[in-house]
Amino acid sequence: MNKFQTLTSTCVPLPMENVDTDQIIPARFLKATTREGFGDNLFADRRYDKEGKPVADFVLNNPLYKGEVLVAGKNFGSGSSREHAAWAIAGYGFRVVVSSFFADIFRNNALNNFVLPVIVSDKFLSELFADIDKDPNTTVTVDLEKQTIVNNVSGKSETFEISAYKKNCLLNGYDDIDFLLSNKDKIEAWEKQWV
Repeated sequence: MNKFQTLTSTCVPLPMENVDTDQIIPARFLKATTREGFGDNLFADRRYDKEGKPVADFVLNNPLYKGEVLVAGKNFGSGSSREHAAWAIAGYGFRVVVSSFFADIFRNNALNNFVLPVIVSDKFLSELFADIDKDPNTTVTVDLEKQTIVNNVSGKSETFEISAYKKNCLLNGYDDIDFLLSNKDKIEAWEKQWV
């Protein structure tokens, strides 16, 4: 997997609160068991009308907004525990989701799929939304090592929390199996002391 260290990107704003996993990826798309193709159906019920045509005023259909950072309203990823929501976000190309609150299961699923959920204060979030609204080319810089996010328009920054384990995995591009394999020598040495 791709290592995550520092990312500077424009943002896609989704200033809606209480976005649940059924909105992120509707249940009718959950039949697949591999991750491929989910990005095409991210926010499908908001993104497309009943005939499958793009809804012009939905942000993912607006050519002004692009980038690897989704900026979302408070309480993002609530609802069912479907990992497909994280697959859809990663499949679309987002590497970071910024919000002032994430549902715990979604947050863990995102991390397991190399999407970094960054929790910021309500004030930082509302100022970032305002800056993006004024200028769609607004960028943020996310530094995983320092655990900081910077709004590059205002210069304001905040720190965010992440478990040491998941931070290590993202920095090194490890999934859980890769992490175990990276510690194979230590595991074997520990086993030998009990043989």
